[in-house]
This record gives sequence, structure tokens and C-alpha cells, in this order.
Amino acid sequence: MATVRTENPVLTPLKKNLCDVIYGKSECIDALIVALLAGGSVLIEDVPGVGKTTLAKALARSIEAKYSRIQFTPDLLPADVLGSSIYNPVSGDFRFDPGPIFCNILLADEINRASPRTQSALLEAMNENQATIEGERRPLAQPFMVIATENPIEFHGTYPLPEAQLDRFLVRLAIGYPSVEVEADILKSHAQTEPLETIEPVLSLEQIRHVQKEVAAVHTDDSLVEYTVEIAHATRRDNRLQLGVSTRGTLMLVRAARGRAYAQGRDFVTPDDVLWVVPYVVPHRVLLTAKTRHGGMTAEQVVADIISHIKVPV
Repeated sequence: MATVRTENPVLTPLKKNLCDVIYGKSECIDALIVALLAGGSVLIEDVPGVGKTTLAKALARSIEAKYSRIQFTPDLLPADVLGSSIYNPVSGDFRFDPGPIFCNILLADEINRASPRTQSALLEAMNENQATIEGERRPLAQPFMVIATENPIEFHGTYPLPEAQLDRFLVRLAIGYPSVEVEADILKSHAQTEPLETIEPVLSLEQIRHVQKEVAAVHTDDSLVEYTVEIAHATRRDNRLQLGVSTRGTLMLVRAARGRAYAQGRDFVTPDDVLWVVPYVVPHRVLLTAKTRHGGMTAEQVVADIISHIKVPV
């Protein structure tokens, strides 16, 4: 494999680990790293078999994280995600049995196959890093990140994610099929060994917590804050959209831009950082009108058009 380098040397070993497992998807991996730096969750929408689960496992192994996977199915209950209290007949009391959500990286596989009630079990965790179970608030491990996957092609037996839940994902991305050359390299790399099994930790959880604090302190000029607000308000005014970017979405746009700036080795945000993260942060937060959908436009196209008409601060 070619040498992998990032502008921030702290992140170079992490990106190399991920690129050694998922070939030819450098920008997709950059978006995942930005989400980790910003302390956000990721929704991966793609067809089966392109490496969604492998990418999540590789990230968990690279940062010594406790990893849990939940296969979402129609019969999955909220208690299967959060945990529940179990009665002990010997002592006569109840003991809390934590669910898989009590980890650092949670893979919610095929999240849209579970009922809305079960999907909603993740809302509080993704937004507040805690879970309220049987009236008691329980903090989650730090860092905490949800990597959810869904198949955008198959709709039978699925429940579309509500806007309130989509809004809690910092970024949405798609891995996509590899090129012919890259797919040939994948076949060769799997001939003798599984690349995922060779992954070694390169960052500790303490280092990740420290990095996330540094990202939160990255300077964002007032002109860029106003720029992100203008982007959000432009989506709310556009007659092609039924729903624009929420205030939470504006906050996450700034967080992601800070993460991108840090990944580029800077302690300040530039307009390019904002423009780079927009395609990952904004489109899944807007809702097209029926007329726009029937006209064949996508949310990505509408957002790109809106951005093109907003003056970029100097």
C-alpha cells in the first residue's frame, strides 16, 4: 500500500490503519475521522458488502475502544439496546444488566430494520451521552460514538429514520464500490490473511479524549459563524425544501468544521473547512418537497446550489 500521510501527524497512524483495511476510500475515511474528532456519530448509507462493518471494527481496534454491535431487527426491543434490571431471587434485589450501548463505539447495523420505538432508544445517547433507564440517568463511556448503517436500496421490512434521529448524526456518508484496480488489490490482500486482524491500536482512549478537547477549542472566526448561520437560514427559505437545517444542525456544522481544521493541522477554521464538511453534514438534515423529488433533484444537489449562491467570507 502507498504511504498514508495526514496534515496532522497525530492522526497519520489512525488513517493508515483505516486505509489498510478499506482501500481507495481516503475521503470517506477522512469524514469518519472528522466525526470522531468532533465527538459525533456517523450514518453510513450503502449497499451490503462494501465494508461498512469492517470500517467500524477497524476504527474501534485502532483506538483501543470497547466495541459493541447490534443487529437491528423488527423484533428488537429498547431494553435489548439499553439494558434492564434483573431480579436476583437470592438477595431479593434487582441488578442492572447494561446493554450493548455501554461502550465506546456502537455499530447499529441496519438501523432502519428496527421499529421507531427501538430506534428512539438511541436518541438521548447520541445527543447527551447518557441513557435514562427505568427513570435513572446513566452516563455513557467517553468517547462514545454510534456508527449506524442502512441499505438505501431495500425498503421491504424497514422503517425510515425520522428527521429527529437523522438530525443527531453528525455526518452521513457512503463508501461506494471500489474501482477495478482497487478491487483487484482487495482480492490479493485477502488471499493470505484478513487485513482487519493485523490492526494494532495506535491511539488510546485518553488520547482521543484529549484530542476532542483540543478540537472544541479550535478558533472559529465570527465571519465563519455568520457564514454557517446564513447557510442554515438559506435552507429554511428555499422553496425546494420542506424542512431546512435546524439549530442543532448549525452547531454540528461548526463542530465538524473544527474537526476538519484540526485534521489539517490548524487551530483555526477556514472557509474551505466549512465547504468541505457541508456535503456530509447538511443534506441529511433537509427534506425535499414532493415537487422537488418528482423533478429528480437530490438533497445533495439542492444544498450545493444553495451554497453556490452564498458569499464565502474572506
